[in-house]
Amino acid sequence: MTGKFWALVLCAPLLSACAAQSQRAIASLPAARFHLAERLTTTPRARALPAPAAPRVFGPVLKLRPHRALPPPRVTVARANAKALLSPQSAFFREAEAIYPYVPDALYRLYAAPDEVSDIALEPGETVTAISAGDTVRWTIGKTTSGSGRHQEVHILIKPFAAGLSTDLVILTSRHVYHLLLASTRHRAMLALSWRYPSELVRARTRTPLSVAARPPRPLSGLNFRYEIRGAHTAWRPQRVFDDGHKVYIEFSRRLGDSAAPPLFVLGRNKDPQLVNYRVQGRYYIVDHLFKAAELRFGRAPQQMVEIVRREPHAARRKSHDSWF
Repeated sequence: MTGKFWALVLCAPLLSACAAQSQRAIASLPAARFHLAERLTTTPRARALPAPAAPRVFGPVLKLRPHRALPPPRVTVARANAKALLSPQSAFFREAEAIYPYVPDALYRLYAAPDEVSDIALEPGETVTAISAGDTVRWTIGKTTSGSGRHQEVHILIKPFAAGLSTDLVILTSRHVYHLLLASTRHRAMLALSWRYPSELVRARTRTPLSVAARPPRPLSGLNFRYEIRGAHTAWRPQRVFDDGHKVYIEFSRRLGDSAAPPLFVLGRNKDPQLVNYRVQGRYYIVDHLFKAAELRFGRAPQQMVEIVRREPHAARRKSHDSWF
């Protein structure tokens, strides 16, 4: 017994030291696990990359225009119709008949009255394939003809039942398409309406041979070249203008196409444009009488215009009894 007792006494310090060391190891175990988990979950610090160099620009730099909001569809349609509308002007009238220059896809204004009939005359030899109106209840629309053979003309008769009405009318023929805007007034009406076709005159020159009598005279000493050409520099601007004492010849630099045949208006004494009869022969417009001023007009909004003015000699300027034509 005594030997075992002393053995236990001698081994007690060793056992206490081992227990303390094991407790310290157990206490340090969670800290080690924490540091290991921290090292595994911590993301490495990203390296700072150098800033990219500015791109090199070659050539001029174009500035972008700010975006513009589109107008509503109704506003766009109203602007297009107003731009394509041709209303009656003093230059379009010959006596009581309004003569519009025919422009494809244009809108033509017609004023009517309840107690009057408006007559729409089409081109001779033109046949109607369809007539359609927006309001067929309060508007009376009829069709008749005049003449016979190749000179037969189709007439569209318009009459409203009351004033203050408006509608549209579409006439489809074998040659053209007419779009009209009808408006009724109380007492004022356009009694007659027809069209002049500048492109038809140009096409007719290829079908009709140029006779010797209709050819422009050669530039002899008796011709008058004292005409001044003013206005827009267009592809159809005349090259020169002259007369032989009876007729005026307007010469263009080339043959006019169907889409570039400007109508001719002669200016009266009060500078008001008036329709005038002329012929198209090759590169020439031939007017059967003399005039002091005329205008060639083409297009719509904006309209291109070229003015032709005759320059009188000093002796003729002193005379005050000469008529404007």
